[in-house]
This record gives sequence, structure tokens and C-alpha cells, in this order.
Amino acid sequence: MAAPAVEGKVTTALRAVFRRVEGAAKKAGRQPEDVRVVAVGKTKPVSLIRDLYDAGHRCFGENYVQEFIQKAPQLPDDIKWHFIGHLQSNKVKPLLAAVPNLDMVESVDNDKIANHLDRIVANLGRKPLKVLVQVNTSGEESKSGVQPSDCVALAKHVKLNCPNLVFSGLMTIGRPDYTSTPENFQVLSCCKDEICEELGIPDGQCELSMGMSGDFEKAIEMGSTNVRIGSTIFGPREYPNKENH
Repeated sequence: MAAPAVEGKVTTALRAVFRRVEGAAKKAGRQPEDVRVVAVGKTKPVSLIRDLYDAGHRCFGENYVQEFIQKAPQLPDDIKWHFIGHLQSNKVKPLLAAVPNLDMVESVDNDKIANHLDRIVANLGRKPLKVLVQVNTSGEESKSGVQPSDCVALAKHVKLNCPNLVFSGLMTIGRPDYTSTPENFQVLSCCKDEICEELGIPDGQCELSMGMSGDFEKAIEMGSTNVRIGSTIFGPREYPNKENH
């Protein structure tokens, strides 16, 4: 009888997150509905994701390809999935083949992976796939993402040379403890301004995916349109088989 109680907790936690999103948006003079909440279920069972789905949530994210392609087929096909982890070229085809309702890849960090995604989308006959360019705003070697000085070039490559991809904006990950300083968010915002000017993209068509469990309210205040919330909803991560992901 314990499992239903746990699953009830994630629904309550999601509602609490939405209240915090609303508060942060209003503080910034923004509309709460302009901020997408991606519930990140990495290492968590399908049953917990299903609980949130049954409560009406439709946007979920995963970090590990192997885990993702095992979980997604067990869940309804109207979920809008986001892949937010580091993506290797050899994992692109299995991911896209197994998750036809993959809505966005948030972690494109070089020309090679963009080209590979573009080619596989075409080969599978999928509709164009939305992607975000990942930017390393903290300067940490352990983090994926292009340097801020290279973000315009990669965005331009996706937009002009990858017809099966839809350049949709930028993403960044926070500091080692998954909290970002306002400077990290400001860097990403400046990258957005440069890209919009260089490529002639309206401001409203360039998303900013920034903010996780530890810093999403500050991210929203600084313009985030997409926050990736895992542990605040699902509880602490569990990594019993991390080597298999």
C-alpha cells in the first residue's frame, strides 16, 4: 500500500512547483503560462511518470538514452518528451526510432551531432525536430556545451544547414551543485540577443532553457521559458545502474 502514497507525493510536489513558477513569473512581470515545466524522471520508475500524466502533465524529460528508450514505449504517445542529456552520435538513431513523440533535443553542442540528428530525422521520415543549442555558461570543463563565443555559429549552422531540425533556442546547465549564479543566466540571455540579431529571429521565437530544481525561480525572473525540474518533483536521484545508461 505504500506505493500509491509515494506517487501521490509527486503530484503534490508538481503542484507546488507550478505555484513557485507562478510566483516567480509574476515577480518578473511575466505570464506563468509562458514558462514550460519539464518534469525530469531520470532514474525514476515509469509508475511515477504515469502518476503525473494521469494528473494532467504532458511534458517530461530524460537524460540517458538507454533508460529513455526503455521507458517511453510504456507511456502514452501524447507525451511531449525532451532529451536533455549529453547525446552521442551512435545513440541518435536508437533514440529517434524508439521515441516517435520526442518533441525536443535540448543538448545540441556541436556541428557533428546537429548533422547526425538532421540526417536521421530525414532517414526515418520524421517531421522536423526542435533543438536547442547547449551553451557552457559556467566555463567548467566537465560541462558540455559550446562556448558563448561560438553559440552564434552553431545556431546559424542548425538554422541554415539542417533542414530537418528547427532551431528553437538555447540551453544551459548550472554549477556543480546545479544552482546557477545570475551571471550564468545573463550570459545565456546575451547569447540569445546576439543570435536573434544575427539570424533575424524574433525574440519570442528563441527559447531559454535554464533553471533546475535549485535555481528555477531565479532563472524565470531572468527570462527562462523552459525549466527542467527533477528532484524537487520526484525526490533524490537513485543511481543503482548508472553504468548501464
